[in-house]
Amino acid sequence: MHATDALKISRTGQDHEARPDEPGQVAGLNLSNLAYRAISEMIRDRRLKGGEQIVEARLADVLGISRTPLREALQRLEGEGLVRKFANRSYIVRAVELAEYLQALKVRELLEGEAAALAVGQIPRDLMARVRCEIEELRASTSYHTHSHWQSDDNLHGLYIEHCSNPVMTEFIHALRVTTRLFEIARLKDRLEPDSVEHLAILAALEAGDAKAARQTVVAHIRSLKEFTLATVR
Repeated sequence: MHATDALKISRTGQDHEARPDEPGQVAGLNLSNLAYRAISEMIRDRRLKGGEQIVEARLADVLGISRTPLREALQRLEGEGLVRKFANRSYIVRAVELAEYLQALKVRELLEGEAAALAVGQIPRDLMARVRCEIEELRASTSYHTHSHWQSDDNLHGLYIEHCSNPVMTEFIHALRVTTRLFEIARLKDRLEPDSVEHLAILAALEAGDAKAARQTVVAHIRSLKEFTLATVR
């Protein structure tokens, strides 16, 4: 179920689900969180594209909510760098051009390689096993879904980003991943197999406890993405 569907269900049933003694802010907070998830998905799935202005009234109508929780969600997305606000108080989806994308990839190459090396021995085995199963299921699937591709990518990279024991590095990498994710890669479907193979190589290095190999496989993966993008642009 997409977050947009969950949001509509929540909005329809919230009066029946709320307890008499429940503070009024709780329902609004839940709607704000659901709106945040829904808009994030719309940006990720390119239903809201880079540079596109967000018309609050229209989006509120699509999501079936008032503009107050919508604005709270947009403020949160602004803080994460997914949208930008202008002087007239309107929001647009942040657009990332090729030069910024390549620069962010270069910094990711440096930081994520180090994060992977630091995370060796720190990642729970069962978590790595779940990510491996997810990647293999994605490769075996007969249909392609952008959301599943991105989710698998998040989960694999999250293994070492979240377990590198350096909160500052983790925060920087997440911000850089927001930037690179916003760059609209053409032929993204063509990256599914290379991504999956490279992700499995990273996972194998992490499972083997090999810090050097973990660093090398992460760097190779990000360079592969750079080369693919440049070839596509050309």
